[in-house]
Amino acid sequence: MNVEPSVQTKLLQLAGVDAELTRIAHRRSALPEQQEVTRLTGERHGYKDAAVAVEIGIDDLDRDIRKLEGEVDAVRKREDRDRDMLTSGTVAAKQLSEIQHELGSLERRRSVLEDELLTVMEQREAMLADHDHAGARLSKADQDLEDAERLRDEAMADLEVAQQRCEKDRAELIGLFPTDLIAVYDKQRAAHGVGAALLQARRCGACRIEIDRGEMQRIAQAAPDAVLRCPECSAIMVRTKESGL
Repeated sequence: MNVEPSVQTKLLQLAGVDAELTRIAHRRSALPEQQEVTRLTGERHGYKDAAVAVEIGIDDLDRDIRKLEGEVDAVRKREDRDRDMLTSGTVAAKQLSEIQHELGSLERRRSVLEDELLTVMEQREAMLADHDHAGARLSKADQDLEDAERLRDEAMADLEVAQQRCEKDRAELIGLFPTDLIAVYDKQRAAHGVGAALLQARRCGACRIEIDRGEMQRIAQAAPDAVLRCPECSAIMVRTKESGL
């Protein structure tokens, strides 16, 4: 294949644009801002789970409190009934003793229930403090995640602008080359990442391998418009004054 040297030189511009497109794609796939969003999202999920667990715990304690309050109230009502019977003067002597015994038992039962109720209420108060702390952590996590998503979106927007610019430049450059040259270039780029590179000081700019003297003599004797390929990586080698020929 033969192509004017000036046209071959423009392949370096195309390779530069394609290299930038590759860098953009790599940055998009490994965007630090996205990694931070992912990390903060996981952290927020942990805080959310902790907050939900505290809320469930408070609900359980509220249920226990209602149950204990109901039991205390029932015992008190039973005590009031027994006291009313004792003061009514209508209770037989034998029944009087039984009521007094039951009243003593009820008072002890109520004391135990009230102690349990106090303990549960103290637990609830402590859990409310945990709930406030969990809520504060979750609020901060929400704010941190919102900030990280904003930075991620800005970075993605910048990459999109850069990609569109490169794609526009590439579209303009493609029209400068023969279709068969572009076919070779694109195939090489797809296979090895670099389609064309400068031959500089006996080194291929694509694979960076130094070309032996015999091959360099063959290259030096080739026609200026001959399209040459690197003997190592097969990239199109563009010859300029920097090639050392």
